[in-house]
Amino acid sequence: MSTILVTGGTGTLGRLVRERLRADGHEVRVLSRHAQPYAVDLREGGAVLDTAVSGVDAIVHCASSPRGGDERAAAQLVAAARRAGVPHLLYISIVGVDCVPMGYYKSKLAVERLIEESGLGWTILRTTQFHDLVDQVLGGFAKLPVVLLPAGASDQPIEVGEVADRLVELAAGAPAGRVADMGGPEVRTFRSLAVAYLRATGKRRRVLEVPLFGKSYRAFRAGHHLTPDHAVGKGTFEDFLRERYPAGR
Repeated sequence: MSTILVTGGTGTLGRLVRERLRADGHEVRVLSRHAQPYAVDLREGGAVLDTAVSGVDAIVHCASSPRGGDERAAAQLVAAARRAGVPHLLYISIVGVDCVPMGYYKSKLAVERLIEESGLGWTILRTTQFHDLVDQVLGGFAKLPVVLLPAGASDQPIEVGEVADRLVELAAGAPAGRVADMGGPEVRTFRSLAVAYLRATGKRRRVLEVPLFGKSYRAFRAGHHLTPDHAVGKGTFEDFLRERYPAGR
């Protein structure tokens, strides 16, 4: 079996990827800021990063932060992978990074370009938002007496475990370039997602849709972050909520 490095291997997605890789018999190295023996800030690089990538058959790059630094981290990772002659770099990205002009999406697109131009064998998978993120966002909105939602916007959330399964499959194979997008099973209005969340958590809130402004909002309203032609996910948001909030309401 292969030796595979997972960056961000303690995060929501990375943790599942590493568990599945090990279950399939691969040797897995986990790179994060606090996971020994490969504890490193990717943005800084250094000897620990060089050690982590040495001799691996593939890197699954899951580390990411909306607070910034992804491009610098990717540049360090690509440089280290080049020095080590890593044959396959696999990156998880987001549907719509080339159409939605948000800062985080622009950063993810820039990382895609770095990887594509790296000279390494590479694979890039774009997916829609995870159920976990939608749950987190709605939980934040529901702290107020009224849940305020962007009017006319939808989402297509996907189960993170299904994304992990796909990454494991890709990591075990040859570099494939840009593979088909991966979306959740349903395109849902934000209102329907919010109503489902409130019902599952037993919170009573009024839901109010508010029109917003700006290029990013227009891109979301136009559905550029959706991939209805690749609705390959199986688990619905309600499936996720039943597992997350088993007591139900």
